[in-house]
Amino acid sequence: MADRLPAYTLFGGILAAAGLPIYIYAPPYYAETYGVSLTGIAAVLFWLRLFDAVQDPALGWISERLGARRGFGVSIGAFVLALSMVGLFAVAPPIAPLAWFAITITGLFSAFSFLNINFYAQGVSKAARLRGGHMRLAAWRETGSLLGVCIAAVAPSVLLEIADSPYASFAWGFTGFVLLAVVFMWPEWKPTSIQTQKTPIRAIWADSQARRLLILALVNATPVAVSSTLFIFFVQSRLDAPGWEGALLVLFFLSGAVAAPFWSKAAAQFGAKPALLSAMVLAIFSFGFAALLGSGDQGWFALICIASGATIGADLTLMPALFAKRMGEISPNGGQGFGLWSLVNKMSLAFAAIALLPLLEASGFDASAQTQPHFALTTLTILYALVPLALKLLAIALLVATQLKDD
Repeated sequence: MADRLPAYTLFGGILAAAGLPIYIYAPPYYAETYGVSLTGIAAVLFWLRLFDAVQDPALGWISERLGARRGFGVSIGAFVLALSMVGLFAVAPPIAPLAWFAITITGLFSAFSFLNINFYAQGVSKAARLRGGHMRLAAWRETGSLLGVCIAAVAPSVLLEIADSPYASFAWGFTGFVLLAVVFMWPEWKPTSIQTQKTPIRAIWADSQARRLLILALVNATPVAVSSTLFIFFVQSRLDAPGWEGALLVLFFLSGAVAAPFWSKAAAQFGAKPALLSAMVLAIFSFGFAALLGSGDQGWFALICIASGATIGADLTLMPALFAKRMGEISPNGGQGFGLWSLVNKMSLAFAAIALLPLLEASGFDASAQTQPHFALTTLTILYALVPLALKLLAIALLVATQLKDD
């Protein structure tokens, strides 16, 4: 394809596949394989989250100054990403397991952030030269991201049937795809004239539309962060359906991947704002329905996963495209802008973990127990379904109040 959009699909898929192990696979793997305490792992992830939030604007600053060396910088970042993945899952810790976990996960976090910022920043100049602009690019890019998540979600289970060390096999296979993605994306890192411009981060925040989009991204992403953080607890304890987590998670992300191109087409035909509002309304109905479920309702919850997953396709396709379009107008280089974008998305995950998990524990919820108190289950339902519903209503109000120019 002359526009080389499949390269963006592949690279987006690799980045998404790298994100899933950070939040789902690594903690239980180290706890079960090396006996590392969950408290120790949680402490490492908490401090890394703080560090990650601080480093993103700095990585955006670096991204803007790479210029013609962006391809080289991305190659170094991809090498660190692959090396960290191999170290995390395929190498027995040569030092204390918790310390090795901290070192490798830090490399993974930092490389992931650096690559993500450069990838989206490059998309700003790409979309400026592309028929269909930001929405078309986002459809290819975010579909790849969602497919990458789906593949990463099922890979360990599949590899368990054919490999003695499924996580090590996953890490080495991931390394091969990273190399492939770097080769395919290499021609795309060539700088253009608009990438010589550098915009101070304070100027981006001073722009009213960019600032409103960043706030909207934070509010709109938080419901997903909340439901993702509590997903396993909800399936296991509220639905009383242990063993269904993996299948439902894949159904959720696969639905998003299938829906992403349709949201892009809807935005092109009707406008990004109406399309995004429609997705938000569907999400509200999904969360409201989830609040009514109880033990044995996993079949109904599968339908909710399909519907809510479809709304994620809109969030991941349209929101970055809208922000990228604004960056194309006020900060064509895009580095510091997407450093802020990365920061606000990580803040939503931090809120979900830091604010909600202690509330759930205070209600009497015990993840290791076979049964939970009624009050704990009620609290779990409120946190999983009703809190995101309220946040989506706030996101709708913010979107309605935001003036947007369609691509």
